[in-house]
Amino acid sequence: MTQPISILLCALGGEGGGVLADWLVDVARHAGHPAQATSIPGVAQRTGATTYYLEIYPLPHSQLQGRLPVLGLNPLPGRLDALVSSELLETARQIGNGLASADRTLVISASSRALTTAEKMTMGDGRRPEGPLLDVVAAHSQRHHVMDMASLCQQSGTMVSAVMLGAIAGSGLLPFARTHYEAVLEGPSNSAKASLRGFALAFDVVTRQREQAQYVEQVMKPAAPALSHSASAALPADVAAKFPAELHPLMGLAHQRLVEYQGPAYARLYVQRLERLMSAEASSKDDAHPVTAESTRWLALWMAFDDIIRVADLKSRASRWDRVTQEVKAKEGDVLKVYDHFKPGVPELAALLPQGLANKLLRWDRARVARGQAPWSMPLKVARHALWGMASLRLLASLRVLRPLGSRYATEQALIEEWLGGIEAATRLSPALGLELARCGQLIKGYGSTNERGKDNLLHILRHVCGPASQVPVAEQAEAVARIRQAALQDEAGQALDQALLQHGAPARPVKEQPVLWMKNPRLKKV
Repeated sequence: MTQPISILLCALGGEGGGVLADWLVDVARHAGHPAQATSIPGVAQRTGATTYYLEIYPLPHSQLQGRLPVLGLNPLPGRLDALVSSELLETARQIGNGLASADRTLVISASSRALTTAEKMTMGDGRRPEGPLLDVVAAHSQRHHVMDMASLCQQSGTMVSAVMLGAIAGSGLLPFARTHYEAVLEGPSNSAKASLRGFALAFDVVTRQREQAQYVEQVMKPAAPALSHSASAALPADVAAKFPAELHPLMGLAHQRLVEYQGPAYARLYVQRLERLMSAEASSKDDAHPVTAESTRWLALWMAFDDIIRVADLKSRASRWDRVTQEVKAKEGDVLKVYDHFKPGVPELAALLPQGLANKLLRWDRARVARGQAPWSMPLKVARHALWGMASLRLLASLRVLRPLGSRYATEQALIEEWLGGIEAATRLSPALGLELARCGQLIKGYGSTNERGKDNLLHILRHVCGPASQVPVAEQAEAVARIRQAALQDEAGQALDQALLQHGAPARPVKEQPVLWMKNPRLKKV
């Protein structure tokens, strides 16, 4: 008995999932086939996605002799013919619901990720690894196409819905010609032309994959296709010659970021610091150089710390204007106004001043707080689209040449050197301990009080768990550092961290003084 072709579409908010469902229904009707679509709304803040379920009958009305098929309103477990998703974790989640099957379902998925709320809330790196997700796709699909849809959208200037439509057309799932799909996209507008470009790119990608699968079926069947990553930044040849090839992709990105952040000399300082760690690891005879590899990322992130100069630079880049234009779907001739809101306080301004002036300014602000006043800040609203607004942002970004003269720069470099010195000394004593200290770079994240708290936690571990004054036996220090680091990432208040420190014979963090502020009760009327 002829059965309808069942398709489940999964899209995040604003990606055009409803538009894609309407397009597929229009394609079916344009080709003369019965079709029906329903939707199940998702929820906000990336805790789910909106799904659209379609059933398309494979025979046209002309062959049904006036009869109409009965089409379902919701997917049945294991009976899905196609699962199409714009996000990799969402694809795996739908497979986990039992909708896909290895003997029937075609899976088309983007390789990109949109972090869930749970992943963002984690104190450390809460991202789910992509390898197991790809394994799930491969194990629970008859055939699959995983592609970098975000890159195709960027190339064509369209939304992911058009790319997903092209992937469906290229898969050969539905009994329609390419002209049927293109007919529902055609139009005189620029958005229609962009949709056709995105459709064509995805159609070609899937078509090539299908052609390759005919010749290399044994290669494509057991393993999931690798994620498409953007080409890594090239590492200078003289630098690449000093480090193992496994470190080159990440080091290339880090080197490029630091050149943009402060210039070539700053990037050379980064390389010199990694060379010190490589030298400390020489005695371990481990060709993988795990300590240097672990430090590569965290060192680059710490050296490129966020300050108002960095923020101004990022907000005034042309790439950001292009991204905002695409997000709001501004068309040619539209007037787009973008306002950036800043609220720099004394710490942000003091960071740009020499140490002496910075200390005076910080003491003045602390005195204000002690008197019951709020910390000083200066709210600003900058018109990014206006000449004066762009000029002010670029002027602030140009102050990076003065960054090394500021107190924040000197403080950060001193802390980085203390961390690297601790790693270097620990590695010579015990490679396992050096690796755990390198992993403590994960504690440095965020900005403001979060960043300061992470640095305080790292320094406390360096000085009291594995430093000269440590009471923890050397043989137990590596395991102690690992458990204390994990405790520090569990809660923002640091209660788990203090407990872990005490359990391993290290002192808890000192309690910081906080001013006691007396507030007037507004409900009490004056007599």
